[in-house]
Formats: sequence, C-alpha cells, structure tokens
Amino acid sequence: MTISDSRFDALETPSLIVDEQRMTRNISRLADHIKIKGGTLRPHLKTVKSTEIAKRLLTDGTGPATVSTLAEAEVFAEMGVRDITYAVGITPQKLDRVSAIRARGCDLSVILDSVAQAQAVADASERLGQRIPALIEIDCDGHRSGVAPEDPVLLEIGRILADSAELRGVLTHAGESYEVSGKKAHADFAEMERMGAARAADRLRAAGLPCPVVSIGSTPTAHAVENLDGVTEVRAGVYVFFDLVQAGIGVCDVDDIALSVLTTVLGHQHDKGWIITDAGWMAMSRDRGTAAQDVDQGYGLVCDEAGKVLPDLIVIKANQEHGIIAVRPGSTAPLPDLPLGTRLRILPNHACATAAQYGAYHVVPAVPGADLKTWPRFGGW
Repeated sequence: MTISDSRFDALETPSLIVDEQRMTRNISRLADHIKIKGGTLRPHLKTVKSTEIAKRLLTDGTGPATVSTLAEAEVFAEMGVRDITYAVGITPQKLDRVSAIRARGCDLSVILDSVAQAQAVADASERLGQRIPALIEIDCDGHRSGVAPEDPVLLEIGRILADSAELRGVLTHAGESYEVSGKKAHADFAEMERMGAARAADRLRAAGLPCPVVSIGSTPTAHAVENLDGVTEVRAGVYVFFDLVQAGIGVCDVDDIALSVLTTVLGHQHDKGWIITDAGWMAMSRDRGTAAQDVDQGYGLVCDEAGKVLPDLIVIKANQEHGIIAVRPGSTAPLPDLPLGTRLRILPNHACATAAQYGAYHVVPAVPGADLKTWPRFGGW
C-alpha cells in the first residue's frame, strides 16, 4: 500500500520536491562538523541555485560562498553575498564580467592553474585598474585540473599574480573521493587534500609570496575530515540535498536525501513488469552515477507520494519524457499495484543534475501538515 500526500494534488508532474526537514538536518550536520574541527565552511551553491536556500546556508546570508558559474555569482551578489569564490578555471573572456561583479561590492575571486591564465588575470587587472584576486588550483589526486604541489610552475604563477593582480591563495578538490566508499577512505582523501594544499601554500610562502587562503573540499571529504592544520576553509555543495551517489559511497543514508521528483503513472506494460511514468531523463537527467557502485539504482529509487521507499523498485530505463519503473534485477520483491494516476516520488542519482531541469522547488515544510512552499531556482552560465 502506498501513502499519498494531498498537498501535491495541485502540482503538475514532473515537479521538483524538497523535504525542508531533511535539508535543514543536512545543513546543520556539516556546519557542526566543520565547526567542531575548528574550520570555516564555504558552501558551494552550484547545487541549489536558490536565494532562499542560500539564506539558510550562509552566515548572515552574506558568505563565504562558492559558485560554479558567473550567473550564480551575479544572482548571489545581488542578494547581498559579499565573499564568493568562482571555482571553475577562469578564461580571459570572463574577466570583464568578474570585474563588474566586484565593482558592485562583492569580493569575487577566481581560480586558475596555468601561466597563461595568470597572465590574463594580470593583464585584465592592469587594464581595469583593479587587482583581481585569484587562487591557484592544486592537483591533489589527478582527478581533473590543477598544479602539482611540487611543480616549479606554482611559483611562476604565484609571482605573476602577486606582481600585477592578487595572489589570494590555493584551492584543491579531491574529486576522486567519489570513487571510494566509507568514512575511512574519505578521511584518507581529506588528508590528501590537506597535505597537497598545505604543501603548496608552504612553498609559496617560502618564496616570499602571500597565501592567506588554503581551501579544500568535496562533500565526501568534508564530512570525513579530521585534521584541518594549515587549512583555512572547507567547501562542499551537494550535501544540502544529498543523493543516491552519496548514499552509495556511505556519506549519507537514503533517508537523508532531501530532493525528489514527483511523477505520475501514465501506463503499464504488464507482460514486461513495467510501470510507465511521466518522468523521463528530461526530468531525472541522464546521470547514471550509481551504475558502477555496489547497488545500481538505475535512473532513480522509487518512493510513494509521501516519500516512503518502495522496496527494490527503481527507474530501470528512461526516454525523454517517459520513465520505466520495474523491480530491481535479481530481486524477488513483487511489483506493486500502482494504477493509472498514482503519484510517486523518485530519488535522484545526482541532485545537481536533476535539479538543473527545473525552475522551482516545491518545498514540504518542516512543520508537519503545513502548506507547500515554492522557492524559485535559476540556471544558466
């Protein structure tokens, strides 16, 4: 038997649902952990892209914050956030836009990992008459971008920034922490982040260069970090909602996932054991981040309308506007009777990718029985 929630009756499907109680619990959990460890948290707003949620994440609503697009920086600066790191490698074409955001009173910094980028920031600083702050991205695990802590180019980049722009510090991200499971493994990656960033900072300072900021973080490592010696801040983002990928690597439980997609049963293929819904990959995204994990959750884990997980029921296939629900391969669980018009909620693999499909969150309030709230969400770059 599935449980319904009449508050969703007026919503068209697919719709994006947030459980405010779970979200608030997730926010407090990481904030408390970093505070106990003596660190400063710089939340990443790329997942939420919402001023309402940012107010709940940031100290006094003003920062510090991390973003992944200049559109985010613009919206949050307009809202009053005064300390933002744009944590995607900068390109020359974006520097005038960075300067314009800074001119409105927001201390926006950029990141880079090459001499060419550093020179572009230096040139723009001289042309625009303002020293644009930049952090040097450090490669701590070979995941993506960054300068190795021992690479001689680190000091060359640092000197260019210190001479003609502003060398704000160093930043690293252990993206490979998503490939391991369990708190011990994530703690090891957190220490790798710390050591790599701290070593790079030490080299810059030994060369007579400033390094006030030493920034580390990912959602898995932020929750597992034990030692913040030499670190000034920790970044994380998807923890606000969590998702099936994070549950699959042991950062959270399925019960912590605060984001879901409301969908409606539109048909059946009884001979195949399929239930068809109106939430395809346009609603869920194509992200299959659990496919390589111990438990493959397909395109999402199925819950009833009230958010209770239905045992071993997943979205096994997704077309553009059709989701195909079935019992997980290998399971002996029965296929539940879900008639035409039944409302369900799907927990996503990757909260960032799923949320990106929508223009608003429909929020189930923390107060039991209270009316739904709607919080706008934005996108773009």
